[in-house]
Amino acid sequence: MTAQGHNVDTVGHHKHLAPERLRWAIVTVSDSRTEADDDSGRLLVERLEAMGHDVLEHLVVPDDMEEIRGTVEMLSRDPEVDGIITNGGTGASARDVTIEALDALVGKVLPGFGELFRMFSYESIGTAAYLGRARAATLPAPDAVKILYQLPGSPDACELAITELILPEAGHFFSQANRGTDLSERWSDDEEEP
Repeated sequence: MTAQGHNVDTVGHHKHLAPERLRWAIVTVSDSRTEADDDSGRLLVERLEAMGHDVLEHLVVPDDMEEIRGTVEMLSRDPEVDGIITNGGTGASARDVTIEALDALVGKVLPGFGELFRMFSYESIGTAAYLGRARAATLPAPDAVKILYQLPGSPDACELAITELILPEAGHFFSQANRGTDLSERWSDDEEEP
């Protein structure tokens, strides 16, 4: 028991009930990359699929607020998509607009994701870690709340985020974001529910 009287196993119980497999869309934000040379997007796809997740979309869009917002809004309305990961456009330059492009779409922002990401990044890149604006948030949608991760575009940053932060908690995050919502119809009859 903690000082507040809560059982410390509550988190473990919630994680046990969380889906083990989610369906993802990856969106790389870049003016220079294409699907053929999108190392970060490919890395995210590979890591997710290796852990049994499904990647339904892998798109590359330019650093343009309308393109970014329109793409993510379209994906968030897809009843097959559970989570979206963007990479690129989270820095401090004038072209880094991914965060701003999605501000109007997000529901709850989880500051702890960015805090942990920057803490882990500091161990390898030092004080440059504070120049990034990685974040996690919810995306309200008609069928279910989607989960959103916004990452820097470098492969090293994506590797850190996917292995240390996203894969360990994504199912838990999704289930908490949809707590109280019946998702039994979300997976088709020929699939096992995650």
